[in-house]
Amino acid sequence: MMADEKFKVTIDGIPVEVAPGTTILNAARQVGGDIVPPAMCYYSKLEGSGGKCRTCLVKVSKGSEKDPRPMPKLVASCRTTVMDGMEVQNITSPDVLEARKGVVEMLLINHPLDCPVCDQAGECKLQDLSYEHGVSQTRYEFKRRTFEPIDIGDNIKLHMNRCILCYRCVYVADQLTGKREHGIINRGDHAEISTFIENALDNDFIGNVIDVCPVGALTDRTFRFKSRVWFTKPVDAHRDCPTCSGKVTLWYKGEEVLRVTARKDEYNEVEAFICDTCRFDKKKTVDWILEEPTPISKQSVIDANHYNVFSPPPVIKKNLQLQEANEEQLERTERLK
Repeated sequence: MMADEKFKVTIDGIPVEVAPGTTILNAARQVGGDIVPPAMCYYSKLEGSGGKCRTCLVKVSKGSEKDPRPMPKLVASCRTTVMDGMEVQNITSPDVLEARKGVVEMLLINHPLDCPVCDQAGECKLQDLSYEHGVSQTRYEFKRRTFEPIDIGDNIKLHMNRCILCYRCVYVADQLTGKREHGIINRGDHAEISTFIENALDNDFIGNVIDVCPVGALTDRTFRFKSRVWFTKPVDAHRDCPTCSGKVTLWYKGEEVLRVTARKDEYNEVEAFICDTCRFDKKKTVDWILEEPTPISKQSVIDANHYNVFSPPPVIKKNLQLQEANEEQLERTERLK
């Protein structure tokens, strides 16, 4: 196989050429737009992630040029690599849409209706999925699963009742920090994220579990209940940090920095993980060099209160006629003195 060889893949009728070994999900991301399957557990920056939530299921209607037979079942696009000549259906397949609807219903079985009080509201991918693929009411008639709250430190709040067990936070602790104090305990319906004898999570990069969590299971205690996210204005900034890249997003309300997060791309994935010092300890504008307002999707509720320049237009517009009249009046007044 030549090093520069490309596989031609067709996704929802749109052809794209990708390198061998590319997953269907990443091939779709190279095209962009509505054909990109949603992903609640896959994270391109975290090795081993994916294959847990099943929201990215797609239909392979043609396996490859050599073997054109379709795959018998829907496959997880984040775990399935492409083949030359493969044809994939995502939003054009009724089977995929029906399966995704069932997956969302399953994710919402135990998920509480905390959106009015959850700090993740406005940034929650489960909210987006529920709006796009959810049903008006659940068919689940049994009591919802609940967990006793545990304390995992001063900076991170764990809401296990909201967790969908995507494992992202576990991979962050494994791959970014020197040691891991938390993980999945128990099995089946009793499985939960927890720490060993309620240890606090205090590693240098452990705050990144907040950014990678797709729901409100892990939230920032320093931002807790301070503001709804759509009332804040995100601004890109950086500082000379000896531990991390120092490139962050500052979330302003007025002149106050309510929280600091890592910068994220269009798929809500962190571009570069940041340290806890930048995240929790640097909450003043003087600590940072401001760059520009963070680009926000027009489809996001955060865009409602957003701005594109640092100097918004003045509230009172200039009135040239009034200005000339004031100058004339000033001249007459000066002559009478």
